[in-house]
Amino acid sequence: MPWVKQANCSGCGDCIEECPVEAISMIDEKAYIDMEKCIRCAICHNICQEEAIRHDSETISAEIKANVLRAKESMEICASHFGDYEEAQKCLKRWIKYYNKEKTIAEKTMSELQSLQETS
Repeated sequence: MPWVKQANCSGCGDCIEECPVEAISMIDEKAYIDMEKCIRCAICHNICQEEAIRHDSETISAEIKANVLRAKESMEICASHFGDYEEAQKCLKRWIKYYNKEKTIAEKTMSELQSLQETS
């Protein structure tokens, strides 16, 4: 999915003009992408002369670090609130279960999308 690197956005509006589904607007003179409307066509990414419209693959390692940090913080809260290491481990198991669910959803979605691609 695309995202806007705000520091690079000049507010020129080219992406707004070119977006076929009007998913981009200007907020505080910077482009904003409405992900509910975005169809991932990459037109905005391709026309942005400032390279402000980026692709989410660039954020993968940052997202992983944030997820791990969030789990660690939750474990610490569980341990301090409930008073022991065992509760922190239970919390970690719940995070693992959550990400396994997300993985299953992603895998099944990919399978469905690949089936669509094969029948198109």
